[in-house]
Order: sequence, then structure tokens, then C-alpha cells
Amino acid sequence: MAEITWYGHACFRLKGKDATIITDPYDRSLGLGTLGQKADIVTISHDHPHHNAISAVKGEPFVTRGPGEYEVRGMFITGVWSYADDQKGKVRGRNTIFLFHLGDLVVCHLGSLGHTLNSQQVEAIGDVDVLLVPIGENTTLTTTKAIEVITQIEPKIVVPMHYEKSANGNGGGGDADALAKFAKEMGLKDWQVQDKLSVKGSDLPETTHVVVLEAKS
Repeated sequence: MAEITWYGHACFRLKGKDATIITDPYDRSLGLGTLGQKADIVTISHDHPHHNAISAVKGEPFVTRGPGEYEVRGMFITGVWSYADDQKGKVRGRNTIFLFHLGDLVVCHLGSLGHTLNSQQVEAIGDVDVLLVPIGENTTLTTTKAIEVITQIEPKIVVPMHYEKSANGNGGGGDADALAKFAKEMGLKDWQVQDKLSVKGSDLPETTHVVVLEAKS
């Protein structure tokens, strides 16, 4: 069982049996307030204050920033290299895609990914149950490219992130219309906003399902 809570932008809390992970904590300059969550592990996908504010996380977490394989508190984590733009990092630098093995689930956090994937990256990512995908338009993937990445990975559940207007109206630094554009292209006409996503392997849908979370910040 995994419990996934969104705190706006690219920041999530992932709770598994043995550890709690915070992805991409942000500082106050993002305009979402103070994070103030406790974690055992923190992952940083992109070296920017909206993604790397480790001081915003309580406790003394293990911090990982780049590609590689890690085992922390019984949790297996894999980092896959990528870029935060479609010009091989010349504009916004590098990005790390993180894969988390939470029991019988694999959760993939794309961070501030700015391009579609090559064959090596697709192979390194492998099978994914839950995909956390940026749809910010202005600073990450366009709607078209986000959907292409989803098609490349073929997850069971997709959770959009990194867009300016969250479901409850909070800011986030991307395109205010990104969620509406994404929903339209994914064929979502009406959807319910969830407080959090609690899921286990036996609950996974047979076809790709989109879950829209409410930002907690």
C-alpha cells in the first residue's frame, strides 16, 4: 500500500510501510507557503529553489539528487538521468527521474522533465504503476509531450503536477490553463478531486487512469 499526497508543484509525500519520502521540496519564493513535513528520504530532481529546498523538510532525511540506485530504510530508489528542457539541459539544466518501490508498487516521479524520453530512458524506467507527470507547459512538458511520455511509459495511474492552478486554486509556477488542456487531451470531461491517493497493487486499473489531487499547501 502506498499513500501519495500532493503539496503543490512537484512536491509529494509518499508513505510506504517502512519510510516516508518527500519529493522536490520548495522554498517560499514559489508562493505556496511553508512545507513543514517530516520525511526519512528527500529526492531532488532539479537544482532550483522550487525543487531543492531541503531545509523545508523536518527531521534528518537521507537526501539524493542524481542518477543511481539507492536502498534506504528498506526502500529501493532508482534515479534516471534526463534534462529539464528539450535542449539537453542548455536552458534549465539536468533533471533526475526517480523510481520508488513501495511494496508491490512502482511510483515514478518525473520531476521537472522537459522532453520526451529516448529508448535508454524508457528501458531504465521500466514498468510503472503510478506516474507523477509535470504538465506545466511554460517550464516543463507541453500537453502534447506530456501525453507522449505517458504513452512511452504506459502507467496504470497518472497524477498531473507542476501546473500553476491546482484543483483548489493555489499557485504553482506553471501555466494556469495546463490542467484544463491536459484533461481535454486525455478525454476527461468530469473528474473528482481527491484528497490523497491510497493504492495497492491489487487496486490498479487495467487501463491508464488519471487521478487529480488537491494541493495541500
